[in-house]
Amino acid sequence: MASGLDKPFFSETDTTAPRSMGLQAGGEDVWIDVIRKMDDVYADLVRSQTELEEKNSELQDADTFISSVLGAMTDVLIVCDAKGRVQKVNRKLMEITGKSERELVGINYCDLVCPKNRAQAAGFVSVLASGKSVEPCEIGISVPKGPPAYVSLNCAPRRDQRGRLAGMVMVGRPIDDLKRAYRERDAAREKLDQAQERLLVSEKMAALGRLVAGVAHELNNPISFVFGNMYALKRYGNAIRKYLSALDGAAPEKEMAELRQELKIDKVISDIGPLVDGTLEGAERVRDIVEDLRRFSSNQQEIPETFNLMRLVHTATDWVIKAQRVKPEILIDGPEMMEVCGRKGQVHQILVNLVQNAADVLSGREDGRIWITCTQADGFASVAVSDNGTGITADIMDKLFEPFFTTKPIGTGTGLGLYVSYNMAMKQGGELHAANRPTGGAEFTLRLPVNVETVS
Repeated sequence: MASGLDKPFFSETDTTAPRSMGLQAGGEDVWIDVIRKMDDVYADLVRSQTELEEKNSELQDADTFISSVLGAMTDVLIVCDAKGRVQKVNRKLMEITGKSERELVGINYCDLVCPKNRAQAAGFVSVLASGKSVEPCEIGISVPKGPPAYVSLNCAPRRDQRGRLAGMVMVGRPIDDLKRAYRERDAAREKLDQAQERLLVSEKMAALGRLVAGVAHELNNPISFVFGNMYALKRYGNAIRKYLSALDGAAPEKEMAELRQELKIDKVISDIGPLVDGTLEGAERVRDIVEDLRRFSSNQQEIPETFNLMRLVHTATDWVIKAQRVKPEILIDGPEMMEVCGRKGQVHQILVNLVQNAADVLSGREDGRIWITCTQADGFASVAVSDNGTGITADIMDKLFEPFFTTKPIGTGTGLGLYVSYNMAMKQGGELHAANRPTGGAEFTLRLPVNVETVS
């Protein structure tokens, strides 16, 4: 009998033997697969951990950024949930209330409002829940010691991903800061108005400087006329005095007749009336020119008055053209009388600027020509000043009425003439626009209401 030691470890009928042998035979491959799977899982864990750390860093950066923005805000910020509980506040609110963020978060926003405005503020959530908007209002925030701190409050809904109301955001501008901003705005506007007034006066003086020769010529003509008449009147006075002295001496009638003929007393008597009238006319012309100069250079607010626009057109044109070395041909078309009620000095300055621009374009040209056409219709008077120059290029058409824009060389133009003229026309209820003539050259048209008294 054979002993148990002589038997094989597994019997031939043992069903576990093949499986054990199979595991033993392929065990190395299995363990390699397991190790590979573990490597993949570990790599995924490392990658997930890296992404998590990056996301966490981004969240920290975003939180730091939001906190810095909230801390820099000078307005009050209160973020609430749908039940009105405070979720987030900024430093400005903490400074006003004297409480920390930990003390403020979780309380009802109405507890921050002074008793006087509490009932008004309590309805904010329900208004937003109904789909309506909360009107901007002034709300007082309770201060531990002292009167409430009033803010100009705006309230907006805050919604979740599904569009449901998740709460609201309230932003309040402290009223004191608002008033200070208004004061600063008003002060800046006042400075701007003063600067514009100075620019207006500067442009007037610059235009007047360019027109000195023409104005001097305008004054010289009537003054010379007055001087000539006065010398003639002086001679006539001496003749009359001599004749009257002879009459007082009781000279014979024949001698008186001869003296009367010698002194041309009859001619003197017939000339005195026209001489006096002519002298008065010249003096009145000087007065009118001085008055036009006063209006032109004055920076005082003008009172509307009735004047003959055609006379003003002729005066402005004479001032400009007589100051030109090479004078363009002037063609004025319009009625003798065109009465307009407006600010005469401003209209005069606009006309001077338009004629001066046309003259500048034609400077040095022997064939220069300026047309001035005056018409009246539908309660408006129009003056079109056109020339046969080079016209206006498309790239500058929309810049013509901007301040300081000029195509003239440096030192020959301020760039304010058209800008000032445009604003003067607008303030009188009129308009000023530019265009190119079909046959060449530019045309500027001033259109004014016949009665500017109705314009505020």
